[in-house]
Amino acid sequence: MDRLDHLEHLDKHLVEELAQVTRETVREELREQTRKQRRKAMLYAASGAVALYAGAALALAVGLALALGLPDWAAALITAAILGVAAYVLRGAARPSASRPTPGSDHVVGGSAPATPPSGTGVPYPPVPPVAPGGVGGATGAPGAGTPAAGTPGPGVPPRPDDIDPEQPRHQA
Repeated sequence: MDRLDHLEHLDKHLVEELAQVTRETVREELREQTRKQRRKAMLYAASGAVALYAGAALALAVGLALALGLPDWAAALITAAILGVAAYVLRGAARPSASRPTPGSDHVVGGSAPATPPSGTGVPYPPVPPVAPGGVGGATGAPGAGTPAAGTPGPGVPPRPDDIDPEQPRHQA
């Protein structure tokens, strides 16, 4: 038995050493990736700053060009209006809108499901039963039954952060 105890100690030592080597390797890999990402972020920031100055120079050029035929205050006002419209258009382009679906998207926004699937064959979606399994009278609180168990939110109510169990597997539709 004394020999087996010695082997068990060696196994524990080997596992600890392997875990340490793994931690160091992962740590070094993360350092290298972070270094690359930091350099990329600095280049993006510098690019943004230069683009800001280029935009300011362009706005100044537009204002000075308008000032040749208009009073200075009117040229500045027109330049500000042009910049405001450009900012509004860019903001609208950056924010997705529910009223205008993106081209090529198959999901339905704010409407009903299509009558036939894109392929043109078969039933597009499985039929939904009018009452949940278990029926209205057979509500047991079990998953899929008519009513939720006590302490759980009803359908359509998002769960609170303290209700989420990280150990429970997630099922996405």
